[in-house]
Parts: sequence; C-alpha cells; structure tokens
Amino acid sequence: MKKLLSLLCALLSLFGLSACDQFVIEDLKPGVSTGFEVRDKLGPPGIEWRNDDGTVTWEYTQQPQGITCYLITIDGSNVVQKVEQVLTEAQFARIQPGLSQDQVRRMLGKPAKTQFFQLKNETVWDWLIDNSNGAEPVFFNVYFNTQGQVVRTGRDIEYKGR
Repeated sequence: MKKLLSLLCALLSLFGLSACDQFVIEDLKPGVSTGFEVRDKLGPPGIEWRNDDGTVTWEYTQQPQGITCYLITIDGSNVVQKVEQVLTEAQFARIQPGLSQDQVRRMLGKPAKTQFFQLKNETVWDWLIDNSNGAEPVFFNVYFNTQGQVVRTGRDIEYKGR
C-alpha cells in the first residue's frame, strides 16, 4: 500500500501537485531521519536559517495555496531534530506587538501575501490557515508599522461572490 501511495505521489508531483507532502512529512522521524532524506523527499527548502546552537532550520511551506508550513530543524550531524507545522493557534498566540518581521518570518514561515496600506502606513502579511469549519478561505494577518515591528494581529475571511 505504501509503495502504491508513493507511486501516486510521484505521479502527482509531475503535474506540480504537492498533496502528498503530508505523507512525506509523516515519514520523517526526529532523531532518525537525515537532512539528506528531507532534501530527497521534499526538495530544497524555501529558506534556511542557521541557529545559534549549531542547528539549521529549513522551511517548507505550501503558501499561498496550502495551509501548512513545516520548519524542520537539523543538527550538526545532519540528523532531523524537530519537524513542526507552525501555522497553528498556539504559534499565532506567540505573535506579540514589538516582534520584528524577521522574528515573525522565523516563527510562521513565508506569508501567502503581503500588502502595504498607505493611509494607515502599515504592512500586512497574510497566511492562509485551516478553515475546516467553513467553505471560505481564512487568513491570519500580522500588521507591521514602518519600523517593521508587529502592532497587532487579526483574521480575515475571503468571501467569494455568490
């Protein structure tokens, strides 16, 4: 069954569909899987951060269309230490006024979209998030002042015309 699923995922990837990322992510085991396996299964990361403790964190996001962003931390021996889906309520609660754009990016990954609102003099980053309770897309928003610091967060529902 697993071989059939892998074959199906490989076939879908030929068409640019990443629906199988969830199955690949579940195969990654902290303390066991290696950075080589991560790159082999998911490709190169969208961004790579070097951490003070010698580890590296790789970002794999499905934004702007998907609702997940995985941050995978790998140690100096090339062993996966942590696999974390960061677009969660707990992570959103950590976004507080005063944080910088770099800090937010490292916490939530690349946003689905960014906009600058001239009248309010604010930049807004949006992430598409899980809305399994409704049909309309929901976005988590982070608002930044001109100094690039968080001033507030919010949510928007993108209503489709009926």
